[in-house]
Amino acid sequence: MATDVLLSEQDLEALRCLETCVVSNAIETFEKRLRNAGFAGPGIRCMFEDCPPMVGYAATARLRSNEPPMAGRAFRDRSDWWNSILAVPYPRIVVLEDMDDPAGVGAFLGDMHGAMLRALGCVGFVTNGAVRELPHVRDLGLQVFAGNVAVSHAYAHIFDLGAAVSVGGLEVKPNDLLHGDRHGLLTIPTEIAGQIPAVAAKLQRAEQRVIDYCRSTNFSLEGLRSLTEDLS
Repeated sequence: MATDVLLSEQDLEALRCLETCVVSNAIETFEKRLRNAGFAGPGIRCMFEDCPPMVGYAATARLRSNEPPMAGRAFRDRSDWWNSILAVPYPRIVVLEDMDDPAGVGAFLGDMHGAMLRALGCVGFVTNGAVRELPHVRDLGLQVFAGNVAVSHAYAHIFDLGAAVSVGGLEVKPNDLLHGDRHGLLTIPTEIAGQIPAVAAKLQRAEQRVIDYCRSTNFSLEGLRSLTEDLS
């Protein structure tokens, strides 16, 4: 992603005020992609559903946890991975594709790595694999999307820094703009990201008119058809 399309803090804050479903509706109006693409499937869950929407740029890598190292008892942390995270614009969201089959045997993210990621300017963590120590991670202020929860980190280790990855069917490249909340996770095409809040507000006003009409004493099918004909 070119640096000339980075969003201002004002634009980022406007996106944080929107639910992911509303962002999805707004993206559809630009016809940049198919309506069944650009979001993670049901295998990826939001771990902290009552937290506000998360917005940030993707720092990607791959993960394995099921195989021990060739020597020693555990894999060491990679400082080059930390540098690759810092190469991504702030705010950052780490996205790790668990390559094990099945994924989620061991959890890379726990309280210690959560603290590291927060120190590196990360606001979120996404994986199709496992996470653990969730109360401590939540206290750090890190939003988490994952496939499952696991008790052990097993042999969790990082490789393929900056690779294009897939989590829950969602293709994510380094620096992609992500938005997520209790409803799910999606990517926002950066060329339209700054326009999303205004379009979303217009759509919300149109939907609210329908909701208000359905709850009014003047409701009729004819009136409903008239209000909804431009919504699809």
